[in-house]
Amino acid sequence: MNAIDLNIYNLNYDPPKKELWKGHTSVSKLNVKYWSQRIECINLQNDLTEVEKPDFAIIGYACDEGVRRNQGRVGAKNGPEAIRKQLSRLAFNHPPKRIIDIGNIRDVDEDMEKCQAALALVTEQLLTQNIFPIVLGGGHDVAYGHFTGIERAVQKRGINSIGIINFDAHFDLRPLKELPNSGTPFYQILNKYENRTEYFALGIQSVSNSPELFKIAKDKGVKYLLNDICELTSIEEVKNQLDSFVQQHDYLYVTIDLDGFSSAYAPGVSAPSPVGFSPSFVFKVLKYLFKTQKIVALDLAELNPKYDQDAATARLAAHLLDVVVDIKEFNQ
Repeated sequence: MNAIDLNIYNLNYDPPKKELWKGHTSVSKLNVKYWSQRIECINLQNDLTEVEKPDFAIIGYACDEGVRRNQGRVGAKNGPEAIRKQLSRLAFNHPPKRIIDIGNIRDVDEDMEKCQAALALVTEQLLTQNIFPIVLGGGHDVAYGHFTGIERAVQKRGINSIGIINFDAHFDLRPLKELPNSGTPFYQILNKYENRTEYFALGIQSVSNSPELFKIAKDKGVKYLLNDICELTSIEEVKNQLDSFVQQHDYLYVTIDLDGFSSAYAPGVSAPSPVGFSPSFVFKVLKYLFKTQKIVALDLAELNPKYDQDAATARLAAHLLDVVVDIKEFNQ
């Protein structure tokens, strides 16, 4: 694994904390292991040239400045650590897949833009080495930094077409009136990369999006499915709607805002709602999408441990990541 040069972003980087990965210890003769035993913590500031290339790299985006600017409930910057704690306790049933934790990109002095730039750099370099990034937010402004890095990496491969699939109650298409925030990332992306990407949102809730946002979505050619269609009983219809979108793009970037789930499953978010996805629905759609072998990166956003009852949302996020690792196939 080649070293990742953070250079001017060193202040925005925190190495991984091995103490977060505490779980069960397996003594079974079958050698069943837990995530806490299988994860490898790698400090990006060290020389990585002797480290064997992993399949996945987990990186945190410890920033909720975008949520604050969006007048939401701050606390999402602590989301990455909460997810790691829950993930550490899960049984690991994915040999021989290799996963590393490379720590957090964090906000310094409310400079969200620099935090996004650092994430973009790390993402670009991971993908250049064919390592699949799993980014743990943080506010949904994570999407802008993450996508920027993805776009740079795939441009090096001569690929021009990236489809964005967002599981979310909100479009996050707010136009920039002052500073960017957690409600603006896809507006920013579509403005900057309009000829190289398209956007499909699943789970949009009418009560959470103004008429102006629906108009922006229409004007920018955004495809979306309302929340009432995003149910297990309609899974075939959802797949059919996604089929043509998937076929039009060389690569896919998947982003999951945890506030798209019903608060029965995800109470610990900035904007909880009693209606929303069930975990089973999202698992089914993820399995369908990963079978295309077009997904190059994935992130989770908006976990706020401060409001998370019994760590339910963090546990949901951990299960989502476990499912992703289980179903992700690699072209040899």
